[in-house]
Amino acid sequence: NLEDADLRYADFSWAKLGSAKLGSAKLGSADLRYADLTDADLRNADLRYADLIDADLSGADLRNADLYGADLRDANLSGADLSGAELINADLRDADLSSANIIGADFDLSDLSDDKEKLKIVKDGRNNENDR
Repeated sequence: NLEDADLRYADFSWAKLGSAKLGSAKLGSADLRYADLTDADLRNADLRYADLIDADLSGADLRNADLYGADLRDANLSGADLSGAELINADLRDADLSSANIIGADFDLSDLSDDKEKLKIVKDGRNNENDR
């Protein structure tokens, strides 16, 4: 259990953190490249400027998480709960947001430029493939 832990700048690249309890953890500027965070509890976590390139966040609970400036290129966010999350200025190029809950998430200034369908999903608030 790492809830509320101060893990800023920590190196968790390639770590196996599936189902980890990281609610309200401070992970700002942490290296989480290629980390397995499947079904992890990251509610209210501080992930500002975290490096999450190619991280697997499928099914993760990221409600109200702060991902300001996070690098989420090629990250798997399928089925993740991003409701109320701040993704301002985040890099989401080639990230998988399929079936993710993005209601109330703030994507202001985020880079979604590579994927017109993803831009439509974020703009419309729809993310279920059945909605298309």
